[in-house]
Amino acid sequence: MPVAVLCLLFACKKDAAVNQATPVSDKVLQQIHELGFSNKDVVVHEDGYLVEGDIVITEKELGTKPAIQLLRIGGEEQYRTTNLVKGLPRVITVSISSDFASSYVSALDLAISRYNAETLSITFQRVATGGNISIVKGNGNYLASAGFPTSSGSPYSQIKLNSRAVGNQPRGTVASIIAHEMGHCIGFRHTDYMNRSYSCGGSPTNEGASTVGAILIDGTPAGPDPNSWMLSCIGSGQDRPFNNNDKKALDVLY
Repeated sequence: MPVAVLCLLFACKKDAAVNQATPVSDKVLQQIHELGFSNKDVVVHEDGYLVEGDIVITEKELGTKPAIQLLRIGGEEQYRTTNLVKGLPRVITVSISSDFASSYVSALDLAISRYNAETLSITFQRVATGGNISIVKGNGNYLASAGFPTSSGSPYSQIKLNSRAVGNQPRGTVASIIAHEMGHCIGFRHTDYMNRSYSCGGSPTNEGASTVGAILIDGTPAGPDPNSWMLSCIGSGQDRPFNNNDKKALDVLY
């Protein structure tokens, strides 16, 4: 595990004016817990609340009650959400704001090529504007954020990427960040969502049982997976192309 961990390379906290001055109520924390997400270190996000470092939960989603029971068979496995992308085979277009430097466009192209090399029933295509998933600039101290597919089967429509916080990371690292957020958009949970200390360090967090879309993907391992692209945290300068378990999970879903 790299010594230098980018403060949760998939988002960590909003700027102090938002995430410290704006408290999160006990009711909201309980709703987040009942959805099956960690309610530790929840911060206010412009689109709702940021949980588990980079996942956006909207006010509307707080009141939902997914019917599928949470499956917990190990500590670090591949999990998916209840909602997945529908209408397969499908081309998902991705656009990136012109506010980003060309190096970010190159990193997006690398992330897209990694997905498309797997010959899935979904493929990604970069477009100039108006993509099914749009990558826009985020602010504050978090690095990136995204959400999960809609109940109608569309991918989550926006990735917020904070280039100021990402800094001068190598192309492969930025591509790994983008691919990770794209993974959320099509229905992947964090590989280590049950124990974020596995990739982030610190104390283990036990979220407890609940009803939520966190469903074990058939055929993925019950043991730790140290190189998965969907781990919560990543080391500075680290590149995470899909490993064999990631590829199996992608193949099962798409």
